[in-house]
Amino acid sequence: MLRRAGAGFGMLGLAGACEAAGLLSPAASAAPLGRVSGLDGLHHPAKAKRVIFLFMNGAPSHVDTFDPKPALAKYAGQEPSETEFKTLRSKKGGTFMPSPFRFRPHGESGLVMSELFPHLSHFADDLCVLRGMHTDTPNHEPGLLMMHSGNQQPIRPSLGSWLSYGLGSENANLPPFVVLCPGLPVVGPQLWSSAFLPGEHQGMSVNTSDLDVHAMIAHLKHPRLDRSQQRRQLDLIQRINDLHRSDRPHEAALDAQISSLELAFQMQTEAGEAFDLKHEPDSLRDAYGRTTFGQSCLLARRLVERDVRIVQVYYVDGRKKQPWDTHSANDAGHRRLCADADRATAALLGDLKARGLLEDTLVIWGGEFGRTPYSEPAKKGDPGRDHHATGFSMVLAGGGVKGGYTHGATDDFGMIAVDGRVHVHDLHATILHLLGIDHERLTYRYSGRDFRLTDVHGTVVRDIIA
Repeated sequence: MLRRAGAGFGMLGLAGACEAAGLLSPAASAAPLGRVSGLDGLHHPAKAKRVIFLFMNGAPSHVDTFDPKPALAKYAGQEPSETEFKTLRSKKGGTFMPSPFRFRPHGESGLVMSELFPHLSHFADDLCVLRGMHTDTPNHEPGLLMMHSGNQQPIRPSLGSWLSYGLGSENANLPPFVVLCPGLPVVGPQLWSSAFLPGEHQGMSVNTSDLDVHAMIAHLKHPRLDRSQQRRQLDLIQRINDLHRSDRPHEAALDAQISSLELAFQMQTEAGEAFDLKHEPDSLRDAYGRTTFGQSCLLARRLVERDVRIVQVYYVDGRKKQPWDTHSANDAGHRRLCADADRATAALLGDLKARGLLEDTLVIWGGEFGRTPYSEPAKKGDPGRDHHATGFSMVLAGGGVKGGYTHGATDDFGMIAVDGRVHVHDLHATILHLLGIDHERLTYRYSGRDFRLTDVHGTVVRDIIA
């Protein structure tokens, strides 16, 4: 409260008094108030302060969710041409497969979406649908890496790490970048890696397969020492570490390890409360849905409410790391998956709006690519849809984007993005822009060159900015 009120002068006075009394650690005394690291200032006024990325691992079908294609019904059962197949990853024998789900307009904006989202449809006027998305590859591992780091190889920092590096943290008691996932998704920790950025910007992964706070974060309370004793112990360790570091300057891994000790200590003051869902009323927990994904979305709201910069929530279930990868039984799979994702996403948007947080919280919903408008020949049972990279949809809400707005389009079959094309690099450039960062100026020098999230690509999609 003191940091936010009166331009922060109250916090300055408190910090000075605490430092004079010896109540701040050396690391805390040296850190600027309100941020641990990052840019000296924003490049332009920010519309968003934080990000929640709801990642549908395995890739949802755009033609069953946010991109209606009535023309598919006319050509149902016909095989795409050789020319169309050349742009795609597919097996012979697939035929155009219309969606069985009805699409209709919702809200005052008339935004069109599938019947699979009865709850989310109530927030149609808050949604910005990018129908012209495209990416470089229709395979999971490189597609996941591209969506998370802007590169198909596991050698670059993730989006969350760039945001942590560029913007720093507004809460020294919690990590700026948190990853919520029940187990490991395909590719795993490289999706939230800091790569060559300082290690303090690595995402903190939390296993949400057991949502008990002590299962998610171990050792929140020291078994023997009270807080003042721990502070003295840690200060001694840090002084020894400083002596060790003085003989090893510019050791990034060592600096990250020392920083992590301080963060772990600070987390004891706030993480136990922040990650404890028992503080939420049963009615709200029920609204999100008592599934792993639903409760993870609620946890994401609790974290951004406490100034965590970016939270990634992965839709992964214990039986399948890529539940949206519907190579067979696509229709039944999407009906089941959307029922869970729809309820949780709608509850999250409503909760953020009620707390005045949606305006400056950017919510992103989508996967690594889309799925083919034609069937994949079924090995067993119902047909599915294959991977599809040349046209798909992503959904944004809050954080300064236009609500009730559809940007771009695929062709009549949903094969290829033909209008308002948005590459993953463009999406990343736009996310950074909404957070006050020029994607061409957020760089890090490594191995003799300046790197950035968008590499040498990326254009801000200004048409979607409110």
